Amino acid sequence: MRSVLVTGGNGGLGLGIGRYFLEQDPECRVWLGVRNNRAAAESLVSEYPDRCTCLTLEVTDLEAWKSAIEQIVASDGQLDVLVNNAGMHRDGLLAAMEAETWHDVISANLDSVFFGCKAVILQMMRQRSGRIVNIGSLSSIMPPLGQTNYAAAKAGVVALTRTLAKEVARSGITVNAVLPGYIETEALSGMDEEARKKAKSGIPMRRFGKVTEVAAAVYFLAAGEASYITGSSLKIDGGIF
Repeated sequence: MRSVLVTGGNGGLGLGIGRYFLEQDPECRVWLGVRNNRAAAESLVSEYPDRCTCLTLEVTDLEAWKSAIEQIVASDGQLDVLVNNAGMHRDGLLAAMEAETWHDVISANLDSVFFGCKAVILQMMRQRSGRIVNIGSLSSIMPPLGQTNYAAAKAGVVALTRTLAKEVARSGITVNAVLPGYIETEALSGMDEEARKKAKSGIPMRRFGKVTEVAAAVYFLAAGEASYITGSSLKIDGGIF
């Protein structure tokens, strides 16, 4: 049985990725890493009680990561796939941005990926196999106004992905990133109709992406068929960039 950990497992994208693995691979077990607000994650667990587990995980705490990985390995014997999906926005112009806002966003989006990769890499090296997929953002290569903190964090994720991929390639481990653009999740729920129309007008496909379209890309990068793909960043943006 393939063991998969998805962080940010209580949000739309994390839940969508977890569900996609469960639906596409009847032999996989999915662990949903969440900090709080577990209701949505527990709902998915109730659909797949034998193959899905909700795991308490503070992604900005290395010791919490170590404890989570120990729990997974004790249960499944290994960890095959890590999807670093947890993150947050706290947008604002740099001139008015508080240092706390900067650090919180960097920690949630970049430190969390560092801690996650550090926590799983030795286990994957012992296995001589593993897949790490980091969820970046189109903001890392095409940042909008007001996202200096978020764009910097996600650009760091891309650089970390490329570098780590080189470090562990000989151990049978791949490390890749996906860079979603506008995706229909709770992150877009606050946009009014006018803002949505304006955003779509800048997308060649004239629509927002679907969670399943991101999940399918993650699933592919975690599959055996993608074993020669590493250090890549796949944008999923409807042609914006």
